[in-house]
Amino acid sequence: MKEKGKVQIDEKYTQWKSLIPVIYDWFANHNLVWPSLSCRWGPVLDQGTFKNRQRLYLSEQTDGSVPNTLVIANCDVVKPRVAAAEHISQFNEEARSPFVKKYKTIIHPGEVNRIRELPQNNKIVATHTDSPDVLIWDIEAQPNRHAVFGATESRPDLILTGHQENAEFALAMCPSEPFVLSGGKDKSVVLWSIHDHISASTTDPPSAGSIIKNKSSSGGNNGKTADSLSVGPRGIFQGHEDTVEDVQFCPSSTQEFCSVGDDSCLILWDARVGTAPVVKVEKAHNADLHCVDWNPHDQSYILTGSADNSVHMFDRRSLTSSGVGSPVHKFEGHKAAVLCVQWSPDKASVFGSAAEDGLLNIWDFNKVGDQGTSPGLFFQHAGHRDKVVDFHWNASDPWTVVSVSDDCGTSGGGGTLQIWRMSDLIYRPEEEVLAELENFKSHVIECTARP
Repeated sequence: MKEKGKVQIDEKYTQWKSLIPVIYDWFANHNLVWPSLSCRWGPVLDQGTFKNRQRLYLSEQTDGSVPNTLVIANCDVVKPRVAAAEHISQFNEEARSPFVKKYKTIIHPGEVNRIRELPQNNKIVATHTDSPDVLIWDIEAQPNRHAVFGATESRPDLILTGHQENAEFALAMCPSEPFVLSGGKDKSVVLWSIHDHISASTTDPPSAGSIIKNKSSSGGNNGKTADSLSVGPRGIFQGHEDTVEDVQFCPSSTQEFCSVGDDSCLILWDARVGTAPVVKVEKAHNADLHCVDWNPHDQSYILTGSADNSVHMFDRRSLTSSGVGSPVHKFEGHKAAVLCVQWSPDKASVFGSAAEDGLLNIWDFNKVGDQGTSPGLFFQHAGHRDKVVDFHWNASDPWTVVSVSDDCGTSGGGGTLQIWRMSDLIYRPEEEVLAELENFKSHVIECTARP
């Protein structure tokens, strides 16, 4: 049965690969030495005529023979309608893309499970590992390290303490203030402010003091090295009955946020009214919840992804303090657990979902009335040959996505990183597309009429 499943995956991948020139405007495949559990876009560094250079953050999960690392790469993002069809369809699965070049390596204390960037200062990222702490890094100030056996770990610029057990995946940054949110195995959601340690100006020259001020922290050092400041939490929020798997801020509020966990609950919180749940939706899914995202365009809508293979969309206006509330729609198109969901930064009704079935689906809830086996599904990225563990929309380059998969058994390496942009003929308004294609109608008819 296992061999049959592999044959089916191979057949689907072969079919997908033949369609690359048709369904993608640009595609880049990058074979990884080690699997990556997280990937995030950073700031744009340079804008060119045909491509932009942009930071890309990813992790390397090693087998212990060399240290785990946080990798900062420079990525050349080809602009829309520049790449030739022949170019994007020709790639070697076992090769590393020339568009992705490693810029700096940080030797991380433990594997990097999650990476999040700080919106107020694009030099700052937070990471989760298998520990109770959240680690804060000044990317530009950190020295470049070589990941060799026995190498000394890089020292984080700030350590956020407050969890009593490991906090491995649930991590979020506030869009408007330097607040950090985390969830862990201690069933708690923890909120920090790192305001006192953030430079007032994001244009200051990179230096060791660009986010850390020369004063003792409010939280003590909790046994950490004297050179790494630590800060305690603003609040610890209790309400989950099992591990908290993901957290997210309300896009317009520093005090409102939500969380999901292995207790199948979606909880809404408001730090202004205390540390107890404001709304607790019991059985938001029929299994563990892995991920959550809050719509930045229409803050009524919250997405959740679960081990029950589905994505649910909730309307916060219909949720009550008694925990009553059902999803306004269920998106069912995956055949395995959903690991990551994220709203598109470009269109309020569009979002992506990645799952253990190796697929990254793009949905539009405005299309749920359309006929089809999976209402709302309008694009499926099938380039990964095993579970897609993370992806991130590029806010600086509309409709461009980076995704990573743990497919070392099929890719000839540790995993696969792919950067792709679907053809705009797929998502643009139908009347626009038809009007554009009308210009080619006579050419198509002429070609098909030839003997």
